[in-house]
Amino acid sequence: MQHDAPFLPPHDTPDRVRCWHRSGVAHIRLNRPQALNALDEATALAFRDACRAVAADSSVRAVVLSGEGRAFCVGGDLASMRERPVEGAHALIRPMHEAIVLLAAMPAPVIASVQGAVAGGGLGLALAADLCIAAEGTRFDFAYAKVGTSPDCSTSWTLPRLVGLRKAAEIALLGERFDADEALRLGIVNRVVAAADLETATQAMASRLADGPPVALARTRQLLRASLDRSLDEQLAAELAGFLSCAATTDFSEGLDAFFEKRAARFVGRTH
Repeated sequence: MQHDAPFLPPHDTPDRVRCWHRSGVAHIRLNRPQALNALDEATALAFRDACRAVAADSSVRAVVLSGEGRAFCVGGDLASMRERPVEGAHALIRPMHEAIVLLAAMPAPVIASVQGAVAGGGLGLALAADLCIAAEGTRFDFAYAKVGTSPDCSTSWTLPRLVGLRKAAEIALLGERFDADEALRLGIVNRVVAAADLETATQAMASRLADGPPVALARTRQLLRASLDRSLDEQLAAELAGFLSCAATTDFSEGLDAFFEKRAARFVGRTH
């Protein structure tokens, strides 16, 4: 795929989500800035279709999730669910959950680049990524209990794995907002940068991942995500299988050659 090439327009509302590809990095950007990127059904469908397009593109080596404007995502569009609470919620949540499964299964590492407000399902998207960079001043809000519902978008699965069960219960049940520095302390985000530097810092991280060994990063990602649900014996077996699959790639040979020749490796992701 060419640099800066857009993917096929997702669903029938391409304006709701922008999706493009640059130098091995796929960008999926929520594009409802006037609504703080709230997720209605059309946006959820467009986001799911963007994830499908990215997952199907073998040239993608890193993925960036972002939101246009002054907020990353404030979660579900409550107005769209007010008249049809059950049907509206179902129509919104199903495509978002499919998208999260696609993001979890794809080989490329996923970065969330967040600013402003990160709430509800928006927090779920940030937690679902492998890495997260936040702008100074970002505010995080679990938010679900405030409108009388339990969580979605994998927040009940990811949050305890990142912060521990007791802290997750505090965040979810008490619903207290927290800032980017607290998110960094808890391990919810990896880095906090000045708002003006968010895009540059995100691109630097994405480029670093895109230049890495794709098979090795995919296997590492899979191992980390499965580790809490396996026994030690199962994880050791998976590590052995992963290492051997990486050893069969040209990237492993290239990495060894680069190490001994004291130069930067050039990874391409091919088997012998």
